[in-house]
Amino acid sequence: MDALTGYGELGLGSRLKRVSEYLMKETQIVYNHFNVDFDPYLFPIFKIIANKNGITNSEIQNSLQFSQPAITQALNKLINKNLIVYKADKLDKRKKIIQLSTKGHDTLKILKPIWKGIEEVIKEYTLESSSSLIEHLNSLENKLSRKNFSQNIIDKINLESKNGIQIVPFSNSYAKKFYELNVEWLKTYFYVESYDNEVLSKPKQYIINKGGHIFFALINDQVIGTVALMPIGKNGLFELTKMAVSPEKRGKKIGQQLLQYCIDFAKELGLPKLILYSNRELENAIYLYRKYGFIEVPLETNSPYKRSDIKMELLF
Repeated sequence: MDALTGYGELGLGSRLKRVSEYLMKETQIVYNHFNVDFDPYLFPIFKIIANKNGITNSEIQNSLQFSQPAITQALNKLINKNLIVYKADKLDKRKKIIQLSTKGHDTLKILKPIWKGIEEVIKEYTLESSSSLIEHLNSLENKLSRKNFSQNIIDKINLESKNGIQIVPFSNSYAKKFYELNVEWLKTYFYVESYDNEVLSKPKQYIINKGGHIFFALINDQVIGTVALMPIGKNGLFELTKMAVSPEKRGKKIGQQLLQYCIDFAKELGLPKLILYSNRELENAIYLYRKYGFIEVPLETNSPYKRSDIKMELLF
């Protein structure tokens, strides 16, 4: 017999602690399964920072009612993981504003569908009526003992991903697909220029390490499309580029989903605009860009692509 259950209300605190530790352990298994470097104990502070466009240490404490040492410890862990940055307040330089870093925003994109899966499973486990907290806790622990909590979440997330497209940020394991998808597209419609080959074969060097972003569309963990936001110069300008979809998946609006994702992401970063280079022969692509608000602007004589005969930009 479970001794804590036998203690009734006297064992409530210990049982809540036991359930909390179990849920944290199982949530960590879920993060590890989806290759997300995140600690479930960091969730409350990371989430409140993500929800605010800049927040102070004292505001976090007031909102969460955590002890200051606990907040400091969590913030230090988030700093070590490069998920947050400190910036000086514009009006009071002594005040430090905490915001998500670029990596933090990327990680948030991955975490959102996982959190959704966790929330839905917890609702399934707890959505019932009971006459007391102890009775509700008995029911919850019985359910947790019958089926592995983490596997339930993983199954839920996998089921939802099968019915739709998941868009994830760059990973070394996807670098080869980034090259293959783009080279196939170029060979189908044009040819591979030396500049293309250099960038595509070294995406981390030319895009990621310079502050850029590469995204991949997945179906059942299989890469079926990609796109990049590549920094140009030092003025915060980004080029929407290297968008390609696998041949068998074209015509299913995957390119549109990738395009919309990049636009939303650029807005979140506070970018002033996006630019792109294309060719007028790609009538469907040009129509799509115009549909999403891109307008034609003068094409410079030293365009980075020989095949480009049109330049477009989207102002935010």
